[in-house]
Amino acid sequence: MLDKIIFKSFKAQFWSFDVVFALVIFGLALTILTFTWYNISNQLSLAYGGGDTILQLQAKSFASGIMSPGVPSDWQSIANTVNTVTWRNLSIGLATAPLGSNLSSSKLYAMASMANYNYPATKQLFGMAFDYYITITSNPTIGTGLNITMGRNPQTNGARTTYVERRSAFLNGIPVSIRIIAWTNTTLATS
Repeated sequence: MLDKIIFKSFKAQFWSFDVVFALVIFGLALTILTFTWYNISNQLSLAYGGGDTILQLQAKSFASGIMSPGVPSDWQSIANTVNTVTWRNLSIGLATAPLGSNLSSSKLYAMASMANYNYPATKQLFGMAFDYYITITSNPTIGTGLNITMGRNPQTNGARTTYVERRSAFLNGIPVSIRIIAWTNTTLATS
């Protein structure tokens, strides 16, 4: 009977030893987690190579994105080209159909207008950490001489590292060449 009384009196009590022990365990777990996170982060940086690899991956992703119709597919009718708030939740693409090579002229001119209005916002919209420059040209022997550019020209802005992606498409039935240049004015480490 005496032990039941002793144990009942210690219910819902804790000693300072319990707090110290819990803090030591928590601190040890936090230290291990921090060390592991630091090592994983360094390994990922090494695995993906230098900045030039990231530049190439962003250029390829950007090129694939603009060769899609975008989301929603009629994004140009939703986006006000001079109001960046309306650009939220949009994925910009120039194609008229998924996996198609026909470009929409209304999407093209909306995208060019957006880039002219607020270039940094379009970089964010396209997921580009680097600068970009797009040229869309047609063969002058066809008679059209189409030449559309958007973004920042690397030649006039001191580019040191560039990566070029090329695509072919049709704009209003005319074959065009698309050149997407991802660039930066810093020298990136090569992988």
